[in-house]
Amino acid sequence: MVKTVSISLLPLQAADEQVVRTHLAGECGVAAGKITGYQIQKRSIDARQKQAKIVLQAEVYIDEPPKEQPKFDPELRDVTHAPQVVIAGAGPAGLFAALRLITLGIKPIIIERGKDVRNRRRDLAAMNKEGVVNPESNYCFGEGGAGTYSDGKLYTRSTKRGNVLRILQLFHHFGAEQEILYDAHPHIGTNKLPQIITAMREQIIACGGQILFDTKLSDIVLAGDAIKGIVTADGNTIDCETLILATGHSARDVFTLLHNKQIIVESKPFALGVRIEHPQLIIDQVQYHCTARDPFLPPASYSLVAQENGRGVFSFCMCPGGIIAPAATAPGEVVVNGWSPSKRNNPYANSGTVVAVDERDFAKYGFTGPLAAMHYQQMVEQKAYSIGGGKLVAPAQRMADFTNDKVSTSLPGCSYLPGLHSAAINEVLPKEVNDALKKAVKDFGKKMKGYFTNEAVLVATESRTSSPVRIPRDNDTLQHIQIKGLFPCAEGAGYAGGIVSAAIDGERCAEAAVAMMKGR
Repeated sequence: MVKTVSISLLPLQAADEQVVRTHLAGECGVAAGKITGYQIQKRSIDARQKQAKIVLQAEVYIDEPPKEQPKFDPELRDVTHAPQVVIAGAGPAGLFAALRLITLGIKPIIIERGKDVRNRRRDLAAMNKEGVVNPESNYCFGEGGAGTYSDGKLYTRSTKRGNVLRILQLFHHFGAEQEILYDAHPHIGTNKLPQIITAMREQIIACGGQILFDTKLSDIVLAGDAIKGIVTADGNTIDCETLILATGHSARDVFTLLHNKQIIVESKPFALGVRIEHPQLIIDQVQYHCTARDPFLPPASYSLVAQENGRGVFSFCMCPGGIIAPAATAPGEVVVNGWSPSKRNNPYANSGTVVAVDERDFAKYGFTGPLAAMHYQQMVEQKAYSIGGGKLVAPAQRMADFTNDKVSTSLPGCSYLPGLHSAAINEVLPKEVNDALKKAVKDFGKKMKGYFTNEAVLVATESRTSSPVRIPRDNDTLQHIQIKGLFPCAEGAGYAGGIVSAAIDGERCAEAAVAMMKGR
């Protein structure tokens, strides 16, 4: 007999295999000795009561041998001599598009403006230690894209758009822990992602695909309304009739290129704000109703939403036990992001806390047209740089001081390595964003007792929440509404948000590209 049951355990109990087995037997109404095996299907935390519990859903085998779990087969082929598709960008969308093309018998050629994960680390070190930005190799550009060095959270709501389990299985196949297959909020960790991305690259090359690093898209060759090739920054032309454009949400030069070539792009609303950092102990105490976190519980997280002045305000990319990182892609701007290692064992918790902005806001500053949101975003980032004082030093303010319009006389310890400069955040953020954020952090403090504290620090600016541009495509073919053979893909095109949803969109674009090739 096979039963699917759920049990709720204390954290210590959930860590003991024999205790888990005993509770499963009790839930099934049989003696523990009759349990021949079980398979965890889902694991989550219920912290609604004073005592946090681990909730496990499991498939339990009673008086019969457990079924051997089928081994995941990515079905990769040798495509050395197959027809080709060019992919611009080696982030999650580009890599998963390449892997999907290989399963469909097509050779991917990926061009990536940045470096491979190993050499990329030197440029990240220069950002953190010296405040120097390499525009082609940074936290946003390079192998694995923004996701490689910004956490590896795999939670998504995009279940209607593709096979989430397949994406998680591929990550596991290339080295991620098995837990990502059943955790409610799966997470890999920035320390482990580079090895996984490297394994993906090596597999793509072993199957006959190509990946060209330090190869930047500089032009698109058109013949009427169809793709005929691309030109790279070193002047080389690559002939192609199919281009998956997966260049990410920070490729402003690509947005400008498309606009200058009169390829239709659209300004897109996005969200803008700050990254807020608390001591992790405060978040643990608030969320787990404790004085000290149970060592068998992970560092606590949160998710907060409010409506202020008619605008949505929300926490974004919450990183328990995390670090705030510099995410600028050009000199003269300050952008912050967050990440966590796999153990989430740093002493701080940080989260982007952002406010929705749209065309009305852009127009107030004279920005109109398809690139209005991009220029608005850039304006704020440059203000943050000038107020921070250079070298990626970020403007910062204690939380209560921020709501009281008081420049902080001192700042708490912070994980942001380039350093902080005490400043008035309202000199960085547009008034509409600043005013909504001031109300929101107070309201968040009412929802989550202990959140509103002067031990928390606001660091400006969190501005790369999503692409400020949408590259419109046909809903059925996924091709650009104007250019045949151009497949705008994932975050940079305005169709995804996060690693898993970007990977799903990469797979969908690969499938659509192959369908076009077969129908040509």
